Amino acid sequence: MINKIAASIAEALQGVRDGATVLIGGFGTAGIPAELIDGLIAQGARDLTVVNNNAGNGDHGLAALLKTGRVRKIICSFPRQVDSWVFDALYRSSKLELELVPQGNLAERIRAAGAGIGAFFCPTGYGTELAHGKETRVIDGRPHVLEYPIHGDVALIKAEAGDRWGNLVYRQSARNFGPVMATAAKQTIATVHEIRELGTLDPEAIVTPGIYVSKIVQIPRVATQAGGFRKAA
Repeated sequence: MINKIAASIAEALQGVRDGATVLIGGFGTAGIPAELIDGLIAQGARDLTVVNNNAGNGDHGLAALLKTGRVRKIICSFPRQVDSWVFDALYRSSKLELELVPQGNLAERIRAAGAGIGAFFCPTGYGTELAHGKETRVIDGRPHVLEYPIHGDVALIKAEAGDRWGNLVYRQSARNFGPVMATAAKQTIATVHEIRELGTLDPEAIVTPGIYVSKIVQIPRVATQAGGFRKAA
């Protein structure tokens, strides 16, 4: 019987090794798998390469992971924001390597990994420092830069609901990088707020089929000061 439900975040993350490339979903603070990041901090893997849209906010989530000193390199599009002081301090002291990738290229390089594409030419970045040392070619009269896929050892993503086969649906903008990252990693671990019975997820609404998912972990919704609950973005 296929059952991809993990009893705990620690159980789901136990296979993450030192030196792993970790794809982490999220767009700004929307869809960040905060519980999985906290679990990775507790798990202890080091010398990591992290792939995310940005480089963390404040002192929590991805920024907290960077602060442990166990991330060797980050691949992202927006490393600097008003509250990216953890990244700034590490980068300025040469304790963290950065590969800056335009956002569209980042998404396409991850998608290419999942689709089995060996490389692709893209005009973005031509004539800038981002194209330094890369192969270029003129296609239909327009210069292009050769870009390679970004493969992950593990993807950490956040979904709204799933079933024991690992099928996932997302909530609004929390969907962002999760679906493409799930296809590009050797194993994908997802948190969900709800675990549904098989057959109750609308097949037309399933964004990430269970074939791409290794483990899912149920997490509670976030309590508000008013005493209710909200769906974390």
